Amino acid sequence: MEQGLFPRQQRGILLSPDPELAALFRSLWNESELEWTVIEQGRRAMEIIFNEPPDILLVDNRLQDIPSLDVAAIVKSENVYRQLPVILCLDAGDLTHGWNWNEIEADDFLVRPITPQEARERVHLTLCRASRAMGANPLTKLPGNTSIISRIQDLIDRKDDFALAYCDLDHFKSFNDKYGFSRGDEVLMMSARVIVNTIRSFPGVKSFVGHVGGDDFVFIVPARIAEEACKRVVAAFDDIVPHFYDADDRDRECIISTDRQGEVRTFPLMAVSIAVVFNTAGRLKHYGEASAIAMGLKKKAKENPKSSYVLDRRAE
Repeated sequence: MEQGLFPRQQRGILLSPDPELAALFRSLWNESELEWTVIEQGRRAMEIIFNEPPDILLVDNRLQDIPSLDVAAIVKSENVYRQLPVILCLDAGDLTHGWNWNEIEADDFLVRPITPQEARERVHLTLCRASRAMGANPLTKLPGNTSIISRIQDLIDRKDDFALAYCDLDHFKSFNDKYGFSRGDEVLMMSARVIVNTIRSFPGVKSFVGHVGGDDFVFIVPARIAEEACKRVVAAFDDIVPHFYDADDRDRECIISTDRQGEVRTFPLMAVSIAVVFNTAGRLKHYGEASAIAMGLKKKAKENPKSSYVLDRRAE
């Protein structure tokens, strides 16, 4: 395989009881380019997929514990994972009946016998298509800025009532400066999981989570649960983030380091500031209005050195 096919290492999950299919896909890429995790049962894979979403998911129609179409539907029903590309692996006989692709939550399919060349090119094409279409953040896999703006404007145009929360990590730069970008990326991944799992803890609500970039995230929920969602995000973040620091910094509850001017400075442990903008009764007309309101609210939240949230009370 030619090197440099992907801009970074990709992770794939193959749900299949077929060892020959697993061997085929593992043989087509170096692990440094595309690493496959093979799971033989679909239901056992769900928690893995949601907690550590891969770059691509292949689902074999020969799964015995759950239909492949149900796996695809479950994954795609989670709003924050709709951008995860899903390929179905089918037998020729599966296509003898008509398929309604408008209702099937899959992005592509392969039909046995699968040639190595076709498998490789179709997987590559699917990854490229997903990246172009969704603009997902490459680190967290969450929808990126383009998708975020589109979602906000669509809700505004439809005059939906919603709460839009902007989450910003405080003192993240000082953490990065001391511990390095790799450890910083771990914090960003943790923050994404905290927000996603918090929003998932409210069953049956329409929601959205996105990663604007860097240490900025957003989530959209119904207005009635916005404050409780903020409380849960703050509590979960504050519970987890100290464990990313070395013991001495954790015990001191701060970082002591020398800045670029050679001055010794003290930086608090990371905190999360959340600004919540409400759209009720068609109040907002453009996504830029929400962003402008949130900027002022975030400044207010950051006045508190601890994790905090501020609600736009004018909308209530």
